[in-house]
Amino acid sequence: MRTLFLQAPSFDGFDGGAGSRYQAKREIKSFWYPTWLAQPAALVENSKLIDAPPHKTSLAEVVAQAKDFDLVVAHTSVPSFKSDVRVIEALKAANPHLKAGMIGAKVAVNAEGSLREGAAIDFVARNEFDFTIKDVADDLPWSDIKGISYRNKHGAIVHNEDRAMIENMDTLPFVTPVYKRDLVMENYFIGYLKHPYISIYTGRGCKSRCTFCLWPQTVGGHNYRTRSVGHVIEEIKWALKAFPQVKEFFFDDDTFTDNLPRAEAIARELGKLGVTWSCNAKANVPRKSLEVLAANGLRLLLVGYESGNQQILHNIKKGMLIPVAERFTKDCHELGIQIHGTFILGLPGESRETIRETVEFAKRINPHTIQVSLAAPYPGTFLYNQALQNGWLDAANAELVDESGIQIAPLHYPHLSHNEIFTSLESFYREFYFRPSKIASIVGEMVRSTDMMKRRLREGAEFFQFLRERRAHAA
Repeated sequence: MRTLFLQAPSFDGFDGGAGSRYQAKREIKSFWYPTWLAQPAALVENSKLIDAPPHKTSLAEVVAQAKDFDLVVAHTSVPSFKSDVRVIEALKAANPHLKAGMIGAKVAVNAEGSLREGAAIDFVARNEFDFTIKDVADDLPWSDIKGISYRNKHGAIVHNEDRAMIENMDTLPFVTPVYKRDLVMENYFIGYLKHPYISIYTGRGCKSRCTFCLWPQTVGGHNYRTRSVGHVIEEIKWALKAFPQVKEFFFDDDTFTDNLPRAEAIARELGKLGVTWSCNAKANVPRKSLEVLAANGLRLLLVGYESGNQQILHNIKKGMLIPVAERFTKDCHELGIQIHGTFILGLPGESRETIRETVEFAKRINPHTIQVSLAAPYPGTFLYNQALQNGWLDAANAELVDESGIQIAPLHYPHLSHNEIFTSLESFYREFYFRPSKIASIVGEMVRSTDMMKRRLREGAEFFQFLRERRAHAA
């Protein structure tokens, strides 16, 4: 079937693509590669991927192409679902014969509800969906395809048996040829990565049990399944030839450092290629491993600290000890490895005092840059069920973003209101970045590089615009 893979137009600047972990409009305009769409697209011959938000592709432009396809597969998320359904309706109005399916965590955990909410959706693919979508695109009878829920000819919803998780990750083709064919890499920005960058997965799943984390609990699972070292390096070599302008590779595995011998083996091969790279990591990588990674091109680690309060870390099953995280961070500073630290406000156990503790912790360990998010209880996660059971989440806040795509504070506690959690985000950013030492560091970067000066000025303007929009929401 002629298949269109689609990340639909949504809120302006909305980073809700099939690769974003926090689907929301960010404080600085950011766009992750739609890797979760590109992977099945790589399996389907003569497919096309449209990633509308970063390319500013309008609904009218997408609709105009609908007649060229038999099948559309759209990625969706909790915040964008209603908008995505409207896009499917518009595509079907232009091409009544078009079959429409959805993928993503939203439909993976609530297939029945998604099909009932979106009458225009013909099927959804549950859990790990790559080969499920290939079977649909190959026009197999839907009754024979594992891992889908669909409407039969009588309009009844049918749930087929689950599809087994992929164990041999080398059976998946490279995603970078799809990037080359259908995407403009310069349209993808992440504030802490060099530009232009490329992100790929070298494995799926995470053995950690963080209660809030979306992908392991909905699509990827808790077994870290990896591609072979040779398979990863071959894709990097291909991408270096296809994208000579690339300045950095980012490995978006939930935690690339979960398998340290493999991480070190990949690093040594990347070092031979002279590649600059970054990855997600836990704050517990031993110094000896950090030395190997740093000596072979590692520039930056994205580290989820989440909170500076040990009890909150226990509450969310983070498996992180603050003294260990402090030692790890000190090692990174000494070895010249930059850190982009992520923090979450509003997790179970949060109070005014723990928010203050986290702000002080962030200032003390001093990552190069930070990202502060508001606890988001995505359906399908332990946190979501916990919030419902304890009355921390109400219907008015369950969609996670406001009407413009800015993240709200969906959780509240008897001792801490939605608004207190929401406003604490801005004060966190201000306290961290408006310190003389941090300002001097940023200015130093700008003085040393004209490109960095232009970038930081643009990001600064976007950041203050973001804060103005948040204040308007709070008012």
